[in-house]
Amino acid sequence: MRDVAALAQVSLKTVSRVVNREAGVSPELTARVTRAAEQLDYRPNLTASSLRRSDGRTATIGLLVDDVANPFFADIHRGVEDVARERGVAIMAASLDRSADEADAVRRFAERRVDGLLLVPTAPDQAYLATELRSGWPVVCVDRTPVGAYVDVVVSDNREASRRAVAHLIAAGHRRIAAIGDSGMLMTARDRMEGFREAMADADLAVNERWVRSDVGSLEESDATVRALMTGADRPTALFAAQNYLTMGACRALRQLGLQHTVGLVGFDDFPMADVLDPGVTVVAQQARRMGGIAAEVLFDRMDGSTEPPRSLVVPTTLIPRGSGEIPPA
Repeated sequence: MRDVAALAQVSLKTVSRVVNREAGVSPELTARVTRAAEQLDYRPNLTASSLRRSDGRTATIGLLVDDVANPFFADIHRGVEDVARERGVAIMAASLDRSADEADAVRRFAERRVDGLLLVPTAPDQAYLATELRSGWPVVCVDRTPVGAYVDVVVSDNREASRRAVAHLIAAGHRRIAAIGDSGMLMTARDRMEGFREAMADADLAVNERWVRSDVGSLEESDATVRALMTGADRPTALFAAQNYLTMGACRALRQLGLQHTVGLVGFDDFPMADVLDPGVTVVAQQARRMGGIAAEVLFDRMDGSTEPPRSLVVPTTLIPRGSGEIPPA
């Protein structure tokens, strides 16, 4: 920093204020310091800077999701990144993988002094956040509503979107509809299954419990589940798959069984190449990138001192007809 100050012919304090993006430095001086820093290839030591700063900020935030490889969570990450980049803040991201200890993962992020946390809850209870929240550490939940923790939440309209998805199959003439859901421990999975049941009840249709499969946790399990459902004479004419990987597994099973043009299918969550399959896959598309952006904005508001009561923000979904959801019953 002394070298930068000497080259820019300014004080060390001016360099510090420019590096830390503090107000009160003229554009002309800021430009001189920036040019000098670039010429000397100067990189600030953010760890040392955070120790000196009165607010202890590290210019980092944490993002804990179910699985960073899932396209849905990757889109959430991108939405967070869009907002964080504008503020010069870095993101530390990790997967919980459901089997991991969520509380331990949160604790490790807190120990690394990230300035705030965006969390996709996977554990059945988030009461463990109480200690961190009492310390003033901002936490915002995304995609799933926490249990036992009063924080800001950004979610999709899971129940209503699922009801519309199943109603779409009913409108195509289907009465024998199966539903494949994710882990019953997840709020999103429960809400989507409730939406399925509401749509069936709205149409005065009985739910065949043998065709309702919960706790289907992967593409491979979905493939095997759909194969089992489609074996024998007594089988459904349509499927509602309540998660993107489950929809992919259903597509694979139907194609291998030669039923892709016979069995109706609507999935929850869009996924890459869903529009180029034959038939194209009808989905309820979430605005994952927008959810991530909104959650990041809320988190930064909290980091900037907002004391408003925590809010629950619902981001609408869109039903995209592509062909599979419009197949009539045989």
